[in-house]
Amino acid sequence: MSSGAWMMVLASALALGALGFVIWSLVRSIVTQRSKGRSLWREFGLGLALTILFFATWIGHAIAQWQVFTDQQLEHGQTATAGDFFAEFAQATLENWQSEFLQLFAFVVLAAMYIHKGSSESKDGEEKIEASLRRIEEHLGTLPVTAPVEPADSWKLPHTPLEAEERS
Repeated sequence: MSSGAWMMVLASALALGALGFVIWSLVRSIVTQRSKGRSLWREFGLGLALTILFFATWIGHAIAQWQVFTDQQLEHGQTATAGDFFAEFAQATLENWQSEFLQLFAFVVLAAMYIHKGSSESKDGEEKIEASLRRIEEHLGTLPVTAPVEPADSWKLPHTPLEAEERS
């Protein structure tokens, strides 16, 4: 077997291993976290729907690519073999997955490094909530003495449970 064939076997094994891990994680989550008396779809519908959509589109991709592959083989006077198709299909799948993982990785890293005011990934929403709570507590006279007093920290609440001042 050539080195290219070994690399294809290795790449296929890695891709199938990653896919198997994701499916195993979903099944394990369902088994360990499912509540009695609740619908499977109600508690895990998102994961199940995305899994079904993934496999439906992957199978659709395989069918469409098989048609293109067999047409190309016929144009060149060659016979279509499953091994050659699998190599081409695996290459197309891995290229697609690579670009998707790169996109997701870039989004996660950039969202962790930078903020976009108003986005759910940014902390600015929490700052607005804490600033509003601080104004309410100041207005009610219940702001704890342990609250930060620096102008730059005026939006921050203390990191202790809510402290109510006793009134006499």
